[in-house]
Amino acid sequence: MSTASQSLDLFPIGNCAASALIDRQGRFVWACLPRVDGAPVFSALMNGPDLPDHGYWAVDLEGQVSVEQAYWTNTAILRTVKRAADGSELEIIDFCPRHPKLGRTYRPLAYCRVLRPLKGTPRVTIRLRPSADWGARAAAHTSGSNHVRYLCDHGTLRLTTDCAVSHVTDERTFRLERPLSFFLGPDEVYAQDVGFGVAETLEHTRKYWREWVRTLSLPLDWQEAVIRAAIALKLCVHEETGAIVAALTTSVPEFADSGRNWDYRYCWIRDAYYVVRALNRLGAADMLESYLAYLRNLIDQTLYDLNSETGPNLNSGPAHIQPVWGVGLEPSITEREAPGLSGFRGMGPVRIGNQAHEHVQNDVYGQIVLPLAQTFYDLRLLRPATFDDFHALEKVGERAFHMYDKPDAGLWELRTIARVHTYSALMCWAACDRLAKAAEHLGLSSRAAVWRERAETVRARIETEALVEGEGRYAASFGGEELDASLLQMVDLGFLDPDDPRQAATFAAIEKGLRRGDHLFRYVIPDDFGEPETAFNFCTFWYIEALALNGREDEARSLFEAMLARRTSAGLLSEDIEVETGELWGNYPQTYSLVGIINCAVLLSRPWAAVR
Repeated sequence: MSTASQSLDLFPIGNCAASALIDRQGRFVWACLPRVDGAPVFSALMNGPDLPDHGYWAVDLEGQVSVEQAYWTNTAILRTVKRAADGSELEIIDFCPRHPKLGRTYRPLAYCRVLRPLKGTPRVTIRLRPSADWGARAAAHTSGSNHVRYLCDHGTLRLTTDCAVSHVTDERTFRLERPLSFFLGPDEVYAQDVGFGVAETLEHTRKYWREWVRTLSLPLDWQEAVIRAAIALKLCVHEETGAIVAALTTSVPEFADSGRNWDYRYCWIRDAYYVVRALNRLGAADMLESYLAYLRNLIDQTLYDLNSETGPNLNSGPAHIQPVWGVGLEPSITEREAPGLSGFRGMGPVRIGNQAHEHVQNDVYGQIVLPLAQTFYDLRLLRPATFDDFHALEKVGERAFHMYDKPDAGLWELRTIARVHTYSALMCWAACDRLAKAAEHLGLSSRAAVWRERAETVRARIETEALVEGEGRYAASFGGEELDASLLQMVDLGFLDPDDPRQAATFAAIEKGLRRGDHLFRYVIPDDFGEPETAFNFCTFWYIEALALNGREDEARSLFEAMLARRTSAGLLSEDIEVETGELWGNYPQTYSLVGIINCAVLLSRPWAAVR
C-alpha cells in the first residue's frame, strides 16, 4: 500500500452491526469489533503509507495485471474481479450477512468472502492478518482442521472455511480450481457446510438489500447516487441501539499533516438529525424509528432521575445534554491516542474517543426536538407519540430556551473559542417553534402559547444581535461580523423566507467570502489549529441548495454534477476536499456528505411527472 494507493477510494460493507472498508486491491484495511467504535481487527488504513505486516485480509493473484470492483446492484455486496497476465481470472464476493431469520434480523459480527475462478487456473495467496493491541501487533492464532482462531482485542475471531487451512496459515500460493468460502466471525462452531451456508446467506442478503432499496421514494434524476448514499448511511447505523455514527473511521486528517485527526465513530446528535432528515425525504421510516428510540433513551438518561421510585422526575430543572455519545449511549468517550498506529499515510496521531463529549454545543436541543416532533404527526410510525412524550420533550425545550444566548463551542466544535453562535441560537428557536406547533396539534393551547412566546423571544434576539448593522445580513455570532456556512440553514429551518432580503444579503456575503472554486469553506478565519485548508463537502451542498433557492438552478445543477464527479469508486464522499486537486480528506464515508448528495438530488431533480 504505497502512498499513492493509500487513499480514501474504499468500499464499505456492513450489516448495521459489523462493517469494514475494502481497498482497490480487494483488501480489508479497516474494521472494528465488537462495535464500530471498538478496536480494529483490520488496521492497515491507519498504519503508515506502506502496507504493514499485519492488519489486513488480502487475496493476491499471481501475475495480476488488472482489477475491477463494483457493488452488486442496489446492495452492500462488493464484487472484485482480478485478472492475471496469463489470462486467468477470479472474482471475490465480500459482504456482511443481513436478512430475516427465525423471526428476527440476522446480522452477526461476521465477514463473508467467496472466491471463484472465472477463467483459467488462477494462482492465489491468502494473507489474513488481523490486528491486536489497537493495531500494534498481529493477532496470535491457533488452528483446527477447518478453522483458524485469531486472538483479537475484543475476543476471539474464528475463520471457518472449505479452503485448506494450512493454505491460509502458511500463506501458501495455490491453484484456485473451485469456489472457496470463508466465514470470519464469532468463536463458535459453524454448524453447517460452509460453502452452502455462505452461498445461502449471500442470496438472502442480496434479497434483503434489494427489497430495502425498493422501499425508498427516489427522485427521478441521480437515482444511482442517491441509492448508494442511502445504503452507506444505513451502514453507519448501530442497529442494536439505533445510534448513527458520523463515519466509519477515526483520524483521517482534514488535510495533510494538519493534526486535525478526530474519531468520528460515535453518535453526534447533530449529524444524526441531518441523516434522518435526509432519509425521511426518501421514506426510510425504519431508520427514523430506530434513531428516535435512541433519542428517547438518551433523554431519559440525561434529564430524568431513573432511580426514583415514583418514575421519571418531570419537574426537575433543565439539564445539559452533551453533543456526542457512544453508540451504546455511553456519555464518556474520553479522547486518547493509539500509540501502535502511525496514522493515515503516517500522519498521526490516531485518536480513540472524542473530546467533544465535554463540549457545550447548544444547537443539540433543536436537533433533538425536530426529529421527535415529527412523531406527533406521522401516521406511518409503529410507535405514535403520546402526551407524556410531549411533556418529556418540553424539558429539552426548556434547556434550549435557557441556553440560546449563552456562549458555546458551536457546531464546528471549536476547542478554545466560545461565542454565542447564531446557528446554535437558530436551532434553539426551532426547538421552541416546533414545540409550539406540536402543542397546538395536540390541543394543548396553553402550552402552545408558552412556546410561541419563547420562539418569538429567541427570534427577536437573533434579529437584533446577529444582524450586521448597515449590511442587512447575518453574522456567525451575536455582535460579530464573521461569516459561517451554517447561516445558509436559515431558510431550511423556516427562520427566513427565500425572498427575504436578509437571506439574499447573507447568501451573497457567504458566496463572496467562503467560496473557493466549486467549493465552500465552513469559515476562513483561524481556529484552534490555524486556517482551514480544505473545503467542507456538506457546506458545498448547502451552497448548492442555496443557489437553487436564489433562482440559479442551472448553476446549482452544474456544481452538483461536479461534486458527484468527486466521489470515490464506491460512489461516496469523505468530510473534506482539497480545492485545487479534488483529493478527498477527512473521515469516510462521512454521513454529512452523503446527506448532501440526497438533499441536493431531491431538490434539483425533475419531477416524475416529467416522464409519466
